[in-house]
Amino acid sequence: MSSSALLLSRLQFAWVIAWHILLPAFTIGLASYIAVLETLYFVRRREIYLTLSSFWTKLFAVSFGMGVVSGIVMPFQFGTNWSRFSDVTANVLSPLLAYEGLMAFFLEAAFLGVLLFGRKLVPAWAHVLAAVMVAGGTLLSAFWILATNSWMQTPAGYELVNGRFFPKDWLQIIFNPSFPYRFAHMVVACYITTALVVLGVAAHYLRRGRFAVEARTMMSMALGLLTILVPLQMLIGDAHGRNTLEYQPAKLAAIEARWTTASHVPLTLFALPDEQTASNRYALDVPDLGSLILTHDRDGTVRGLEDWPRSEWPPVAIPFFTFRIMVGIAVLMLLLVLASWWLRARGRLYSARGFLRLCELASPLGFLAVLAGWITTEVGRQPWTVYGLLRTADSVSPSLTGVDVALSLAGYAVVYLIIYPVGIRHMYRIVQRGPSEGTAEPELIESGRPERPIHALPGSSDSEAPP
Repeated sequence: MSSSALLLSRLQFAWVIAWHILLPAFTIGLASYIAVLETLYFVRRREIYLTLSSFWTKLFAVSFGMGVVSGIVMPFQFGTNWSRFSDVTANVLSPLLAYEGLMAFFLEAAFLGVLLFGRKLVPAWAHVLAAVMVAGGTLLSAFWILATNSWMQTPAGYELVNGRFFPKDWLQIIFNPSFPYRFAHMVVACYITTALVVLGVAAHYLRRGRFAVEARTMMSMALGLLTILVPLQMLIGDAHGRNTLEYQPAKLAAIEARWTTASHVPLTLFALPDEQTASNRYALDVPDLGSLILTHDRDGTVRGLEDWPRSEWPPVAIPFFTFRIMVGIAVLMLLLVLASWWLRARGRLYSARGFLRLCELASPLGFLAVLAGWITTEVGRQPWTVYGLLRTADSVSPSLTGVDVALSLAGYAVVYLIIYPVGIRHMYRIVQRGPSEGTAEPELIESGRPERPIHALPGSSDSEAPP
């Protein structure tokens, strides 16, 4: 195995999963949103919820299909590029990945058909159940994938026999030390990502005077969710950071660019980490704040990279900057939420064009934060695939050459650069058409409700509450 094969194999896996992770980050939250809309429509029988559910279900179908296509190649890479890793960890990780397929993917796939095509074919309660099952399937998928990846980050419940991992306690394997924090952090990130997309679409319609009733409902629901989840995510992130300090201290040292072990550690807002000299250039520090945030104690001690041999150091610059990008995006989200409540109090939430434009621009922030967090987690884990036990260099298929991986990487690059623009373009067209099709069930019109198109502009003030 050549060094070029190792590097290219890592780049290939990063390329595939970086594109793929964007879709679960959207579909996990979107499936739950659709389930909420379907439930509200079933209980309250208001056309607005049917309209929005039908609209977002179309977008979910496209993104779900893209996720299947982009994700199906990932398991093959374990056999082609990472056969040593597969051989050593198969007894632990294979059952976890199998459960993801059996419990999650099949559940999603089975009920997705009912959700997409069964509205007029099954009872109303069955259609709601299908939406809930699809949402539950996406969460189960996240559960098993995060359990798998978290075990690689903080392995537990195993024994090593002849260089291979074997399970000793499945509860410890699944609920390993980092899993609860990482699962909560990821699911909340997915909900925030979806809420920002919904908010951006709503703002897009309001700025153009289209689908005002639907847009106000979407905006109100999205901002309500963000009001709860953005601060909650910060609390979860703090707990996750303390867990990392305990179980992956070298990763945390890289994230904070801490070279020496010390107490009263400053918080480094910005620096240019230099691994050659083990120092930070142009550092902008806030005294004692690093210890206070990381240990909840101004006198707290934070370990530096000097405690480990250089051969076990993660790359420093990449997780240092991606972590700050993620935190910076979280701060922007919080400011957006605060601005929304300030405008709502003044009755200008739906008419402040500058704010609406900011909501449109904020649509991709969730995706960027997820990517930044994923890069921080995975690069910070290096040089290990199973933290502290199995090196990445020892996980690659032994017969690979740089040419082999370069050819497959080029193929993946071409395919993904076709799939994603086509899929995104199709979703953009759905958004441009708007939530105007299938807005009312026949029985609702027959019951005497007005036949006014639900997307017609209301003659109400900006402060009017959405339906």
